[in-house]
Amino acid sequence: MATTPKRQIAVRVIRDLARYWALLGGLVILGVVAVNVYSVAQIMLFDRPFPGVYEIVQVGTAVGMFMFLPYCQVTGANVTADIFTAGMGRRAIVALAGLGALCAVAFAAILLWRMSFGLIDQMTYRETTAIYQFPLWYAFLPILVSLALLALAGVANLIQASCGIIPEEAESA
Repeated sequence: MATTPKRQIAVRVIRDLARYWALLGGLVILGVVAVNVYSVAQIMLFDRPFPGVYEIVQVGTAVGMFMFLPYCQVTGANVTADIFTAGMGRRAIVALAGLGALCAVAFAAILLWRMSFGLIDQMTYRETTAIYQFPLWYAFLPILVSLALLALAGVANLIQASCGIIPEEAESA
């Protein structure tokens, strides 16, 4: 089944959004690494750690990890067990890719739904980090965006599967 130009454009836009979002997530992780390096240097040079390093690492790592999920989904870079599909035909592999995409959409939708309630709770109860006292709900915003992008990435994979394309082949298609 051939895909329409509108669907091809939508898939391309979702892939590009996921790619740039993951690059931004990489910057977040680089920031976490920089804080760790600075803290270690502080300990080595002045025998004083950087205050709040644990809360920065905790929040930054969580945000960065969620920011990588849409890219992993849209490119087929998630962990797979190819040993089970090595002997399967092309149609079966594409069907399994579609099933995986459907699972990703469901997973993202459930997490988006539940974590949006978490955001509301965090805003309502005004929970903050121990040292810097920044509100924890700040971390929920990029995580919710990541989950929305993950759902869109799953939809893009479903569109591709309906055309007989698996995510790993999408760049060349």
